[in-house]
Amino acid sequence: MGHDHSHGANKKALMISFIITTGYMIVEALGGFITNSLALLSDAGHMLSDSVSLGVGLVAFILGEKTANYSKTYGYKRFEILAALFNGVTLVLIALYIFYEAYQRFVDPPKVASTGMLIIGIIGLLVNIFVAWILMRGDTEENLNLRAAFLHVIGDMLGSVGAIIAALLIMFFGLGWADPLASVLVAILVLISGWRVTKDAVHVLMEGTPKNVDIDELINTLQKVDGISNIHDLHVWSITSGQNALSCHVVVRENITIRETQKLLRTIEHQLEHQGIDHVTVQVENEEHPHDDSIMCQIEEQGSHSHHH
Repeated sequence: MGHDHSHGANKKALMISFIITTGYMIVEALGGFITNSLALLSDAGHMLSDSVSLGVGLVAFILGEKTANYSKTYGYKRFEILAALFNGVTLVLIALYIFYEAYQRFVDPPKVASTGMLIIGIIGLLVNIFVAWILMRGDTEENLNLRAAFLHVIGDMLGSVGAIIAALLIMFFGLGWADPLASVLVAILVLISGWRVTKDAVHVLMEGTPKNVDIDELINTLQKVDGISNIHDLHVWSITSGQNALSCHVVVRENITIRETQKLLRTIEHQLEHQGIDHVTVQVENEEHPHDDSIMCQIEEQGSHSHHH
């Protein structure tokens, strides 16, 4: 129930942010062309990626609500991670383009209308603060898609600060290079956030262990359950942000009854729920027919061909 509530709040936060960001991105892009400011244009470029990010994120939430079917047994929840990957790559490409443009401007600084640049920069900063506040009310810690959008907006906010400082330097000291310098600082921020989001999304797509899950602690928890003598074929992965899954084989004592086995499975599910795992699949084996190697051997010999079916 809590997940559904945060899901609805996240979707609403994304929708409001998408409308505001798209609207202001158009204003800032026009302002950048009129004032001839690369700092404003780079910030508008970043806002365009925000807009796309929020829009794709919104589609991801809507698609994620579609029920599972025979061809997509987990439903469309993984689309959210694809959206985050798309955002991350877009950010990296935008950053590289801004670097290229800034280099051209350092070589030959053009004339910039600093007053217009200052006004648009200040409005942009206020808009970004408001959007960041809306997104912060969602689940930016657990939800990768919302976190990607939030990082975009923080980058924008700093971009607006850069544009304001550059406009002031041009107005009072005539420093034409302040404009491309501000855009380079924005590009560095864009590049860092883009790289982080891309890396996190790829980790989920590669079915890596979720960051909030401690494998050693999981093994400990399972081994302490009364009746389990061994564990093997342990896999932990994320279906989507905030939804972790686990599958494993457990070897139980020879004389255990069916009722005791059911109780043991319920204990495992309950224990794992406290460790952030809400989708558990356990295959029970008795000591007469165990797997060749335990989870310990597997972890020690990762990469070797030690386990056979």
